[in-house]
Amino acid sequence: MAKWGEGDPRWIVEQRADATNVNNWHWTERDASNWSTEKLKVLLLAVRVENAEGACEVTEVSKLDGEASINNRKGKLIFFYEWNIKLSWTGTSKSGVKYKGHVEIPNLSDENDVDEVEVSISLAKDEPDTNLVVLMKQEGTKKIRNAMSTYISMLKTEFTQGMILPTVNGEQTEPAPQLAAKAEDHKTTASTVTAAPQSNPIGIKIPTCKISLKDIFLTSPEELYRIFTTQEMVQAFTHAPAIIEADKGGKFHLLDGSVSGKFIDLVPEKQIVMKWRFKSWPSGHFATVTLNFTDKGGETEVRLEGKGIPSSEEERTKQGWQRYYFEGIKQTFGYGARLF
Repeated sequence: MAKWGEGDPRWIVEQRADATNVNNWHWTERDASNWSTEKLKVLLLAVRVENAEGACEVTEVSKLDGEASINNRKGKLIFFYEWNIKLSWTGTSKSGVKYKGHVEIPNLSDENDVDEVEVSISLAKDEPDTNLVVLMKQEGTKKIRNAMSTYISMLKTEFTQGMILPTVNGEQTEPAPQLAAKAEDHKTTASTVTAAPQSNPIGIKIPTCKISLKDIFLTSPEELYRIFTTQEMVQAFTHAPAIIEADKGGKFHLLDGSVSGKFIDLVPEKQIVMKWRFKSWPSGHFATVTLNFTDKGGETEVRLEGKGIPSSEEERTKQGWQRYYFEGIKQTFGYGARLF
């Protein structure tokens, strides 16, 4: 038997108030089932596709059976998830005729890549044939796979916070899970974008400028407005925790606090006005950002007007909106289109 103080340090509890799991040596588990159920519902109910034949959208998650959990062993995170999912979808032709159908996803699990997951799409019983089935099988399947990929990425980033405890030396061992390429690229770029010069003290007048951006999204103003103002949706396209209080005067925090502000005015499907800032800007300085949504018949034009942007931050702010908002939404929900 080892003498006092000479034992294996991985098993010795030292200077810990909670006296638990020093050096992350012991096996710990976190149940992610309830969290996963909510995230999958939000992401899948956002699926909508449209073409010359009409539009289709997922209207109900009729079955969501399964479980998800994360295990921490010796500072390594191990992910387990297995889901059997059934969805209902509704299609509306250009002439206004409605059709109903089903989607079955029997094997969303950690044992399969997203591209290998079976997605079976069909019309409901007694429904007449329609080309909208082809739209759902082709474009709808892509959107559904994008939603599943986003869920997996969020499971491995957002839900894992706090899973790795501080060691006896006060340091923290970060997990190294395998993430989707988009999430890794986003995380790397985000760390670069958020690195900026030290903020100026309060009271110093700084030169400011205006910025304008315009983009097209292949979805309705109603859906796009919902994405900008729903916390789960924002977390999905930023791949990071967010707080969204979508009311007049409500606050928001994105990208782990790198972006924050409050809503000044909200007009559903039409306009969002907000006070907006990067964390690195001078303390207390906010720009006024206005988003205007215009229905272009199957597409939505978004015009961004920014006032009070620090002149030295003009390009960084433009790039941030284009990359983390506009492109993030397109990649996550499949609303890609040309960029002006």
